[in-house]
Amino acid sequence: MNKDLLLRSLAENGYNVSFGARKNFATYDIVEKMPGWISLIGLIIGVLQIYADDFKYNNLISLILICVSIIGLQISIYNSDKERYRVHGEKLIQLHNQLRDLYYEVKSSNKQDFQDEKNRMDQIMNAFYSNNISKQIAFSDWYAHYKFFFQSQHEWINQEKRFTWRDKIPVSFRFFILTLIAIVVWVYLGRGMIC
Repeated sequence: MNKDLLLRSLAENGYNVSFGARKNFATYDIVEKMPGWISLIGLIIGVLQIYADDFKYNNLISLILICVSIIGLQISIYNSDKERYRVHGEKLIQLHNQLRDLYYEVKSSNKQDFQDEKNRMDQIMNAFYSNNISKQIAFSDWYAHYKFFFQSQHEWINQEKRFTWRDKIPVSFRFFILTLIAIVVWVYLGRGMIC
């Protein structure tokens, strides 16, 4: 394998390993932190509902709180495995760092044959495949995108991949926002026609 192809392959694999680590950390963060936030916000809103008992949207707020509580229960299903996600995330970060070091080693080398380096990359990727957890919590992809693009050092990967804004915002998130806007416009136009 020539140097340019190996560098590109290292960057692509580095992205996959780093993103996999971020997904594990995203699942861990959601499972670890969200139930506490849900409880705190629910408690604050519940106290406000008692104070303002004549507020005309109390039934809607109660419905929303019930739905959010159901989400909290769904999150708690992952609670027994949350430590596993953290441990695997740390293992994947170590593999990512090995790929990064190998990338810089290849980049600074003047050799013509990189078979040994390719074999090392293949070993690292085999370790990645055996340490990856495919079952992740809902919305971990979105959070992992944020963690990868806005909280981690990924310049070495960007040197080869050249990320654009499309890479940084997940397609499903863009679709969700457009759907939300369409619903708001539809509701607004529907109410305008009724009045």
